[in-house]
Amino acid sequence: QGRLQESGGGSVQAGGSLRLSCAASGYTGSPYHMAWFRQIAGKEREGVAAIYGADSSTFYAASVQGRFFISQDNSMRTLNLQMNRLKPEDTGIYYCAAGHPNLVLDYRQYTNWGQGTQVTVSS
Repeated sequence: QGRLQESGGGSVQAGGSLRLSCAASGYTGSPYHMAWFRQIAGKEREGVAAIYGADSSTFYAASVQGRFFISQDNSMRTLNLQMNRLKPEDTGIYYCAAGHPNLVLDYRQYTNWGQGTQVTVSS
């Protein structure tokens, strides 16, 4: 029932960096997992990174491990994704999501989604 809105996408050359943000509202009560997913044309939505509000534990897809970093502010109202050493294959629409998943990087486990923000990485 909460609302999510992404920002910070844009165009960057390979090797560059971007920081995405997701403003969250209406998330109260039990702790949530928050996550970033990306949509690449012709492919299944892919989990990128996730964080658990109760203990700030983080999870990353192997393809972004060591390059991307997920974080939340203290109030858990802002979700961030620092994206470093970007590659052309990182190009896609990035979404933030919230839910109570079992598999934290499985998009089917999440119930609330933002509108997405475009990330384009040129070679």
